[in-house]
Amino acid sequence: MFKKPVDVKTVQRLSGADKKKLRRTAKERFPQASDADLDAILPPKGEITLAKYPNHALVYAIEGEFPMIFNIDARGHDLFPTVYALWKVPHLLPAFTLKGGEVSRYVIGGADLMFPGISIPPEGFHSFEAGQPWAVKVPGNPAPIAVGITTMSSTEALKAGLRGKALRILHYYRDMLWDSADARYVPNEGFFEDIVVEDPNFVSTSQSPDSAEGTPEVTHESEDAAVDSSDTADPGIHNEATEEITDGINELKLPEDKSAEQAPDEKEHQTLTTEEIDSLLDKCLLQALYTSIKEKDLPMPGSTLWPPGVTLDIKKSSHKKLSQWLQSKSSSGLISAKEDKYKKEVILLGINRKHPDYMAFKPEKRVQEPVEQEKSVAESSVTKQLEVAEIYKPSSHVKPIFMAVEADMEKYYSALEASDVVFRYVEKENLVKPTDKAKVILDVTLCDALYKGAIKKGSAYPTEIHKKDLGSTLLNRMQVHHKVTRGTQEVIRKGAIRTIQIMTERRQGNKKMTRLSGLECFLMDPDSLASELQKKFACSTTTAELPGKKGQYEVLVQGGVIDDLAKHLVDHYGVPKRYIEVYDKTKR
Repeated sequence: MFKKPVDVKTVQRLSGADKKKLRRTAKERFPQASDADLDAILPPKGEITLAKYPNHALVYAIEGEFPMIFNIDARGHDLFPTVYALWKVPHLLPAFTLKGGEVSRYVIGGADLMFPGISIPPEGFHSFEAGQPWAVKVPGNPAPIAVGITTMSSTEALKAGLRGKALRILHYYRDMLWDSADARYVPNEGFFEDIVVEDPNFVSTSQSPDSAEGTPEVTHESEDAAVDSSDTADPGIHNEATEEITDGINELKLPEDKSAEQAPDEKEHQTLTTEEIDSLLDKCLLQALYTSIKEKDLPMPGSTLWPPGVTLDIKKSSHKKLSQWLQSKSSSGLISAKEDKYKKEVILLGINRKHPDYMAFKPEKRVQEPVEQEKSVAESSVTKQLEVAEIYKPSSHVKPIFMAVEADMEKYYSALEASDVVFRYVEKENLVKPTDKAKVILDVTLCDALYKGAIKKGSAYPTEIHKKDLGSTLLNRMQVHHKVTRGTQEVIRKGAIRTIQIMTERRQGNKKMTRLSGLECFLMDPDSLASELQKKFACSTTTAELPGKKGQYEVLVQGGVIDDLAKHLVDHYGVPKRYIEVYDKTKR
């Protein structure tokens, strides 16, 4: 909500009566907050300002200090605390804890939070409903990094197998609302520009005396998607390269943690020095450069060199930050890199494979796994878990039906879920025809929902409907949307999904050209596909923006490769055949 810079429309001081009203509303919204907690974020004797934004957001701030509370639609009582408020009162909201600090990179990049990126506590999640405010935390760091609103209830989440979107992020550390404070700050040493990790001070005070300190921690997290990056995903990032780099670094044998076998007085001698951590980082980089990164993968984001599967504490190195580490390697001549000023990220441009460090390094060999397992992993990475689903949102026509059974009007429904809603209404109102159980009697509410405005003027409205037609008739009165998921990316768009069109036509003389369009619908990057097809078919390829259709591109492939291209989309990208239309104009 505060991703992009926006000018404030007006700023005004709240009167005494308005401050009391705001405090009462905050008390209702955050019932776990004590009077002292409310005093911390809304001081009784301090001046409170109200800033109104063009996107209808209202922001309440302590004058001369920090924004504390915001309202997303300027109506009702839907108040949310800012991260500044949560840093003062961390328990103000319940919080999801991420699986690792690496996931925070996406959250503070503006992505929504997905269930696979959340660490599930042993006792399970606390009960929650859709539309509730929740915070986001990093393990080992008490300060929340984001605030959002739940997209489904805990019951619905369990039914969905803890898959899908958990939290729609409204505000996060380093967004424009955080940046609007003149004296903006970070709460502890775990907060960096592009990532949030555990707070070393918090960890050291909370660790038991028997725990080992300073050893590099290597964890292997779930390979499931951690976040919904539909808003922030960069199509230039090669997912295959990322997986290979993860494998390459995981091959590297880091020192084992033997602290558990040591006596307590010997453990402090096991702490790695700064020089040893620097050496391990360099080995990780050389292992990745040697075994995984190919010239065709460049340029690529420097963050790709730090995969989610490995969490070596870079804060304890001499570089402190990933970007500074990469810049130092660039200065030494091992790699060439530059900083993207817009994304504030270091981009890896090239590798000097004649550098003395590179030539002297001997990579560790990859452990061979069974062929069957390699094949299944390869097939999984090829298809990239593409999922296409048609979903529906309630319209004004069917609103009375959904409200009657207390169904969520803001939720997206599958065809089966929408049909279940209308049958719940039929059961509630006892509308099944007594003499014919296969038919439903239409009362006024159900009849209007299904047919009002759709029946020609002067025609009689039906009085009953067959059960087999009830669900499909309701769907025709709802707003059609489609959801496409590929790996960590997920988008929901209005309308039915468009197909990919592959068309071969004849150019000058007897030359053929194949056009490929509609890739954006399936989260495929035209430039990356064009480069891939150029090598696969050994022909020239190019991309061009479709005339009059901003943001939509087509890939032009030399030759009549229409059938091979369709097969490639199905086998390599997992696009269902029903979503591919083929036209061969050369046969007409």
